[in-house]
Amino acid sequence: MHKTALNAKHREHGAKLVEFGGWEMPVQYTGIVAEHEIVRNRAGLFDLQHMGRLKFTGPDRAAALDSLLSNDVPSTKPGRAKYAVLCLEDGNALDDAIFYVLEEAILLVVNASNRDAVLEWIRPRLEGFDVTLSDETFRWAMLAVQGPKSAEVLQPLTHVDLAKLKYYRCTGGMVLGEPCFLARTGYTGEVGYELVFDARVAETMWDDLLRHGAAQGLAPCGLAARDTLRLEAGMALYGHELDRHTNPLEAGLDFAVRLDAGDFVGRDALLAVKERGPAKTLVGFTVEGKRIPRQGAEVLHEGEVCGVVTSGTKSPTVEKLICMAYVPSAKAGATDGWEIQISSSRYALTPTKLPFYSRTRGA
Repeated sequence: MHKTALNAKHREHGAKLVEFGGWEMPVQYTGIVAEHEIVRNRAGLFDLQHMGRLKFTGPDRAAALDSLLSNDVPSTKPGRAKYAVLCLEDGNALDDAIFYVLEEAILLVVNASNRDAVLEWIRPRLEGFDVTLSDETFRWAMLAVQGPKSAEVLQPLTHVDLAKLKYYRCTGGMVLGEPCFLARTGYTGEVGYELVFDARVAETMWDDLLRHGAAQGLAPCGLAARDTLRLEAGMALYGHELDRHTNPLEAGLDFAVRLDAGDFVGRDALLAVKERGPAKTLVGFTVEGKRIPRQGAEVLHEGEVCGVVTSGTKSPTVEKLICMAYVPSAKAGATDGWEIQISSSRYALTPTKLPFYSRTRGA
């Protein structure tokens, strides 16, 4: 397994470490619910070095990425970021990603478990473009500070005016005296920031952030809390809501699919899906009873099995059992008659508009 530059720090803080996407990562420190509530009420610090960071330079970088990503790259101005999907020829998802446009480069952040596959897929498709791709995953560390007090934590540590750094904006700057890429993005449904910097200073950055953020209650958080937070926010996770058998229109990611912009891999297939309508639709549900809905659980409508849960948990914030599930699009608008099969029992489901919770765009 790969280890992030902060592996020793995670052990020092007593983290439970697990394999995730080929990396040894902290799944929790003090407990999932406690860390979840830290992010919802104060601010949590996450190690994200396992995420793939691919840097594109050269005059054709925007055109090259525009041929690969579902969202419109050339129209994205420096200092902005967009969510996009890398689609296969059939329109299904190879991965989902965020691209950040800087003055001299574009940074593409992909999922840890898909980084090798994405690199293998991208490289031959750059032929004919004047562009250079470099994999900076091991050279650059990546941290996230997420929660309503995240700006209070970071503002005294940087000259960047965080009040002017709106949602899905990014900039270069200094944080704690270190050159840093800073973005107003995250995966928690909270106000938050993500930082990319030289991995050689990762331990110092980690310690200094926790020390300076102590007054605001900043604390380390693991992957388990990140998962429950993103589920409350209705955000897709590759391997759950997205995979090679699911396209972004089925996942409700229409906002990230610009069919009227440039041509990209999978566009023709998605145009056909758009014309006939997606076969399945991602729906949010709250669950009656006390059994947590797990991925793979069957969803029934009027007694007939018709769907499957992609993600589920007991939500600490809305204090209900929640899940996301794929159901046939023809049934997705039904307001009653839903059940979930858990072991030998069935429990009532109530359709719930996604997200279950979000404060992402707040100040």
